[in-house]
Amino acid sequence: MNSRHYWSETMSPGGKWLGPIGRGKLVRFTAMEKGAGVSILLYNVQDLTERYNMPDTLKAQHTAHLTQGHVLMSDNGRVMASIVQDSLGWHDPIGGYSLRSATEEKYGISRYQEVRNDRYRNAQDNFSIELVRNGMAARDLSPSFNLFSKIYCDDEGGMHFAEGHCPANASVTLRTEMNILLLASNTPNPLDPRPVYPSVPVKIEILHAEPLNADDECVNNRPENLRAFENTWKYYGLLG
Repeated sequence: MNSRHYWSETMSPGGKWLGPIGRGKLVRFTAMEKGAGVSILLYNVQDLTERYNMPDTLKAQHTAHLTQGHVLMSDNGRVMASIVQDSLGWHDPIGGYSLRSATEEKYGISRYQEVRNDRYRNAQDNFSIELVRNGMAARDLSPSFNLFSKIYCDDEGGMHFAEGHCPANASVTLRTEMNILLLASNTPNPLDPRPVYPSVPVKIEILHAEPLNADDECVNNRPENLRAFENTWKYYGLLG
């Protein structure tokens, strides 16, 4: 990967980040300690009604987890981003994001007036705040995908959180295939069984991405991927 570095920031535990990222960039997430968890939402900067679609992403690629070679599809059948590097081999697309009610029930009620920025934050509030700031609302919330978490199902359909899945310095890198609005919340996976609120900073970096070539892993992973890429290329071809 080309190492040209545009920007970086470290999200504190419970923190959030939102930013527009142009197509053709790498977005690298690195867990600074073990046990990280980051929930992500994606939107099309030029049409905020288009966003990451979990059902289409999973069924088109015949998977229930995300890793290198997979793509993140929109509800218009286009590729928003691709996963081009992954040190873990499994990220969670089905566990959802944390809610205020569940966070308070699990970790206790914490108020800013008492603990300031050490309060127990949740993805529901983090996402809603940033959406409102960008002209959207809570109704624009959609299913997230969760970096650094592994959720697996047993034979009866029960969902389980894999403890110890994320070591320190684990990393995953997305390549942006569209101009996206990326929203990240550094808050626990809803199925994380740890009784103490996780406190793991996560570094975000934006780097240069090399142009796609004919043997690109994400393009060629499945025929459905290629069709979604073609939809994306046509979209930008028409936009000029």
